[in-house]
Amino acid sequence: MQVRTRHTPTFGVARLVLAPGEMVLADPQTLVATSYGLAVDVKGAGAKAVALCTAGAEGGWIDAAPALPGDLHLVELDGTHGWCVSRLGWVASSSTVAMNPDAPPMKALFGGVEGFLNYAHGQGSVVLACYGALDLVTLAAGEAVTIASDHVVAFADTVQCRLRALPPDGAQSIHSGEGLVFDFAGPGAVLTQTRGPRRLATWLRANGVSSRS
Repeated sequence: MQVRTRHTPTFGVARLVLAPGEMVLADPQTLVATSYGLAVDVKGAGAKAVALCTAGAEGGWIDAAPALPGDLHLVELDGTHGWCVSRLGWVASSSTVAMNPDAPPMKALFGGVEGFLNYAHGQGSVVLACYGALDLVTLAAGEAVTIASDHVVAFADTVQCRLRALPPDGAQSIHSGEGLVFDFAGPGAVLTQTRGPRRLATWLRANGVSSRS
C-alpha cells in the first residue's frame, strides 16, 4: 500500500494506492471514493465496523478522510514495536497490520475492559488522523509528561504510561477517555492533537447545539 496525502494539514485526505489483489482495512466512515471495481466489504456495525477493501486485477485506490478537520500522519510498523492508537484517530492500515484491543498493553491500561485505544502491531502502514494540528512529543529515557487523553492520537509501546483521573472526583470513563489523563515516560514517541473531539461535543452541548436544534 502506498499512501499519498493531500489538503493537509487542515483538511487531510489520504489516497491509498493498492497493488493488484491487495487488501487494506479502513474505517468505513472515512471512505470518500474508490477506483471503479474495488471491492468493499464492511464487517461489524457501529463503532466496531471495519471495511475490508480489495483491489482488482489491475490494482486500485481509496480516498479516505476523517470526519473532523485536521492533519494526517503515517506510522510505518517494522514488526519490532507496536503502537497504541486512539480508536477515533484510526483511518486505515495495511492488511498485514493486526489491530488487537486485547493485547497486553491494552489489558495493562484497561484491566481487560474495552477502552478507547486499540493496539496495532505487525508490519505495514497505519494511517492516523488528528483533530486540528499534529504534534510529535519525543521523550528521552526517563523524561515524563502528562497529556489529557482527548489529545492523545497514538504512542509507541516503548513508552511507559499510566491512566489516572483528573479531577479524582469528576466523571470518568475508560470507554471514551472522559476525565482521564496520561502520564508518559520515555523513551519513545507520543502523537498528540491540538483539538479534542470530546471538548467539541461538550462545547456544542453547552451552547445549545445538538442533533435536535
